[in-house]
Amino acid sequence: MEFKTLRNIENSFKQIRLFTFVFAVLCFGVVGVVIFKSYSFAEEQRQKIYVLDNGKSLMVALSQDMSINRPVEAREHVRRFHELFFTVAPDKNAIESNVKRAFNLADQSAFNYYKDLSEKGYYNRIISGNIQQRIEVDSVVADFNNYPYETKTYARQFIYRSSNLTIRSLITNCSLVNSVRSDSNPQGFTMEKFNVLENKDIESVNR
Repeated sequence: MEFKTLRNIENSFKQIRLFTFVFAVLCFGVVGVVIFKSYSFAEEQRQKIYVLDNGKSLMVALSQDMSINRPVEAREHVRRFHELFFTVAPDKNAIESNVKRAFNLADQSAFNYYKDLSEKGYYNRIISGNIQQRIEVDSVVADFNNYPYETKTYARQFIYRSSNLTIRSLITNCSLVNSVRSDSNPQGFTMEKFNVLENKDIESVNR
């Protein structure tokens, strides 16, 4: 009778140990799930940007992976450079201001092209002839499969004189490398090996 009682006590202890082990495993499992969910929730919150709407309420804006926007930023960088560099007014200060801003987006190759135009008297003729020049970028084609990114820009120049309007085709190419973002270079690129492939008259209209 005593032996049977001891067996029952031993079995009870085994059951208690088993229940304790199962309970501990369940606790660790719950803790693991909680930690995983907490980490996932924190990661999800990092993808959100909270902005203040007129100082009154918070609005949530979803953030995107920066790499998704890089092709768009690259094309905008090249487009902006061309608009600054090739938009010319018959004013020396305006020319120097635009060109200086364009130099923040490119390397020495852009300055060399500007220096070459200056030495040929290009800007002096624009100022003395009261000529306006603007540019329209038709497209920027870039290869984002290889780094640095090779780009080719197709644009048209509109040159306004008192007697006529001349339209010129402009095709350029360059390489884009990643750079530091700043107020003067918000896209964070630098244009290298800037080169003008074509720049010729395609139409002239009397005014």
